[in-house]
Amino acid sequence: MIILGLDPAIRCSGYAVIKVTSVDEISIIDCGVIKNGRTLPHTECLRRLSGGIRDLVKIHNPDAVSIEDPFLGKNPSTVIILGMARGAILAVLGELGVPTYPYKPTVAKRAAVGTGKAEKGQVALMMAAMFGLEASQIPLDSTDALALAVCHGQTAIRSELQMLIPKPL
Repeated sequence: MIILGLDPAIRCSGYAVIKVTSVDEISIIDCGVIKNGRTLPHTECLRRLSGGIRDLVKIHNPDAVSIEDPFLGKNPSTVIILGMARGAILAVLGELGVPTYPYKPTVAKRAAVGTGKAEKGQVALMMAAMFGLEASQIPLDSTDALALAVCHGQTAIRSELQMLIPKPL
């Protein structure tokens, strides 16, 4: 099973593609970020984000996507901008027919690290250890995407946990 994990943002969206063969056999295929410059208008950022997601799906042909479920922040404009980025991503995934599952950041971090309150650096260290990499080989902005992909993979591969898979978006 190929899973694409996504941590959406308008300026720097993290992604990770993993292959899950069994409970004990998970490998990284790709991870990185889709970056947009600070001076680009939102419409251009959304266009580039959509194109990047489209390219990732065409290259890796994932069986499923695991995306971060939004959380309410203190700044309403930040929540709206995050919603725009997420909407652009979901539109492409819907167009391409890829099943997409939302996970709260705390759930993904708990599955990957053992605690839902882990910092990005802690997630990077655990993911590096899991995949036999140096933490510096994992872009910091893709660590949560990797945790999201691992979370879905660990749940989907175990028949006894299938009922915990969220309803697809």
